[in-house]
Amino acid sequence: MSFIQSQIFKKYFVPGIIFQSVVIAGGYGTGRELVEFFLNFGATGGFIAMITISCVVWAAVCAATFEFARMFEAYDYRTFFSKLLGKAWWLYEACYFVLLLIVLAVIASSAGTILNELFGFHYYVGVVGMMIGVGALVIMGTEAIERFLSYWSFILYAVYIIFLVITFTKYGSSITAALSQGTMESGWISGGFKYAFYNLGIIPAVLFSVRHIETRKEAIGAGILAGVIGIIPGILLFVAMAGFYPDILTIAVPTNHILNALNMPFLQIAFQITLFGTLIETGTGFIYAVTGRIDSVFEEQKKAVPVWIKPVLTAALLIAGVFIAQFGLVGLIAKGYGTITWGFFIFYVIPVLTIGIWKVRNHNITQLGSI
Repeated sequence: MSFIQSQIFKKYFVPGIIFQSVVIAGGYGTGRELVEFFLNFGATGGFIAMITISCVVWAAVCAATFEFARMFEAYDYRTFFSKLLGKAWWLYEACYFVLLLIVLAVIASSAGTILNELFGFHYYVGVVGMMIGVGALVIMGTEAIERFLSYWSFILYAVYIIFLVITFTKYGSSITAALSQGTMESGWISGGFKYAFYNLGIIPAVLFSVRHIETRKEAIGAGILAGVIGIIPGILLFVAMAGFYPDILTIAVPTNHILNALNMPFLQIAFQITLFGTLIETGTGFIYAVTGRIDSVFEEQKKAVPVWIKPVLTAALLIAGVFIAQFGLVGLIAKGYGTITWGFFIFYVIPVLTIGIWKVRNHNITQLGSI
């Protein structure tokens, strides 16, 4: 049995891999996000903010979330928030659906653009390809999703490491100089927190991967690893970008700028294909969370889930995302994203770190399981 199929991998690494897979397209795809939240505050300030703030916040919230989910057997966001917030559980779902529409619109647009620019394919070839990939994984279910996302994460790490190594061979002196100068602009602390909060809302979307966890030690360990696994691709990309600091602060798509500077077509193709796969990962994670929420309703009613629900729901959500992207409504919806981020903070982060921990501590000892 391979390590990927082992229980240790499924318990400790899979939740973090799923988390990283859902974060990746919106968090690191273009590199612009890393500029906005980190590099704007200096190469050193941004680097420290990533590893001491964003990573730690992710790890803490993931650990608390995974343990709460384990203890209350809440492996979909509806069940999770019903246990956490009671009748107010829908407040999270309202925020989640706004985020879902934004993300699906962005990945639909990105998928079409990537294959168009890379191979000259029609825009909708990429869009349809992404939709087929997401739909197939959602319909195949948990095991297929975990397996695909795990293997693709290894590919992602390999490509990002190669990307950094090649960049370092050409711009190593610039990278070293930028990181050693100690540039730390004011605001680096808030940047680290903002980026962490910007992505925290998707953690409940990965709860299906927590089913393997059986003890508190495993939940906390998986949560800590999730923070680390989630931030490593960002660190690799950030270090490469540091070699182009400060000029890269004004570049719209930093990753493309670096790839063009390296002038290595094979690397650009590999990077963009890997990114296309991350779009499928992100879309799958977001939609599968919704299908899991639907499944929980039928389970409570002791009814079988109709076979048509997953494909129809998946298609409807993807088409909605394509529609939003096509008609330029992304900007309109995204204007409220700052508010949605605060919604996740109020309706998820604060409750899980307060009410959630309190409920875990006070849960009947007979239901704690093995610790």
